[in-house]
Amino acid sequence: MKLIILEQYDQVSEWAAKYVRNKILLFNPGPERYFTLGLPTGGTPLGCYKKLIEFYKNGEVSFQYVKTFNMDEYVGLPRDHPESYHSFMWNNFFKYIDIRAENVHILDGNAADLPSECQAFEKKIQDAGGIELFVGGIGPDGHIAFNEPGSSLVSRTRVKTLAMDTIQANARFFDGDLSKVPTMALTVGVGTVMEAKEVMILITGGHKAFALYKAIEEGVNHMWTVSAFQQHPQTLFVCDEDATLELRVKTVKYFKGMMHVHNKLVDPLPGSLKKN
Repeated sequence: MKLIILEQYDQVSEWAAKYVRNKILLFNPGPERYFTLGLPTGGTPLGCYKKLIEFYKNGEVSFQYVKTFNMDEYVGLPRDHPESYHSFMWNNFFKYIDIRAENVHILDGNAADLPSECQAFEKKIQDAGGIELFVGGIGPDGHIAFNEPGSSLVSRTRVKTLAMDTIQANARFFDGDLSKVPTMALTVGVGTVMEAKEVMILITGGHKAFALYKAIEEGVNHMWTVSAFQQHPQTLFVCDEDATLELRVKTVKYFKGMMHVHNKLVDPLPGSLKKN
């Protein structure tokens, strides 16, 4: 497990985007070998998406041979609703890059048979060869995707009832009206994300400091589902200074002492690996 501590949100976004860029370039995807990328929604990854768009426009990376799988989608919200995760991803990321629509995979919260939709999503991930890198964010209660406190740590993609804390947190996207916020969602499971070859979790802000503490310094606990990734062989937690406020001083000092090594992960790659 690696903990990357950066000063501010913008630096977290840039570091994460550079890491995604480098992973794609090193993989060297092509028509017979797609890079599979798991993606989140929410406010935290927006800065990362903006930097990836910038890298694409600068000719540093292409998404032509990338397949994406999103973590979740609301149940019952029309696909073209401005707050659906379909709309979020296209409006904030996909329409600005060269990814093909058929390579974008987002759960359908309006499917006639929701459990079958979830099973089909798992099958699509399997058929794509699994996820190379799953990027995620967390809520203040430590949930990843919509795996709320108490979720099974071996759970698969499924229908999930949202906790009131999550509904209240998302009300800001629905004019502050709790009655407009969907109460159910489709979500990948903790076990689904755990099967990715790598997981990178973005955590910013003091309101998520206690969740980061639970994820880093305490044991694995299904009441803090992000803590499961202590047991993943390739986990990166990327956070800002505010998110470390609940960590022990010696923990912060330990991980900061390795930043000179970790920053090499996002160094520019040799010219031969860059997109022409």
